[in-house]
Amino acid sequence: MKKGGACDLASCFMCRLSLKEWHSAIACHKKNFTAKKGEVIIREGDPVTGVYFVTSGNVKVHKQWGDKELILRFANDGAIFGHRGITTPVFPISATALETTSLCYVDIEFFKTTVKVNHEFAYGLLLFYADELHASEKKMRNLALMSVKGRLATAVLGLRDQFGLSEERYLNVDLSRQDLAAFTGATYETVFRTMNELVSEGLIVLQGKQIGIRNEAGLIELSNK
Repeated sequence: MKKGGACDLASCFMCRLSLKEWHSAIACHKKNFTAKKGEVIIREGDPVTGVYFVTSGNVKVHKQWGDKELILRFANDGAIFGHRGITTPVFPISATALETTSLCYVDIEFFKTTVKVNHEFAYGLLLFYADELHASEKKMRNLALMSVKGRLATAVLGLRDQFGLSEERYLNVDLSRQDLAAFTGATYETVFRTMNELVSEGLIVLQGKQIGIRNEAGLIELSNK
């Protein structure tokens, strides 16, 4: 990791919900750095030292699921990760940069103090935990009950909601098929075959790593099965 990355004390989850009077304290305690594509920022099982915020870029939050990797979510502009370490001595997840990513880091004790002092931030964090728990429960239900095709449709729609679409209706994020497999809890071979089925059915279009949406209603129907 190298030092760098702009932080305007306004965009990230913590700064946005903290008191303006607290921003000077954040400025004194934060550390900005840049992670290269593929660089591991947090490794599952490492001792907790602090919490991270994405200034720009994209990070996959993942963990081991048996002998496989399971991507739990993606953290992009302004998002927080490593926060579950606030109640555990070791990180329960790993985090890896999917592109050159600018990050902000604060140590765990300052993060805890920030939660105690800033009530709006504490409330926002509570809502975030609730949303994250709901998303995790839904993901586990999908892994158990939904077909790979349905999980892929759900993943494409979720990525659209998080990253948006280009003018050509391609997702504004480039994911390898391996990462897409880890995000849907399927094998690479199954994802490759199922993606081709979605293309032949006119639901999506592929261009390199880019995924385009052709039939949103069809994807929604698949995701509800």
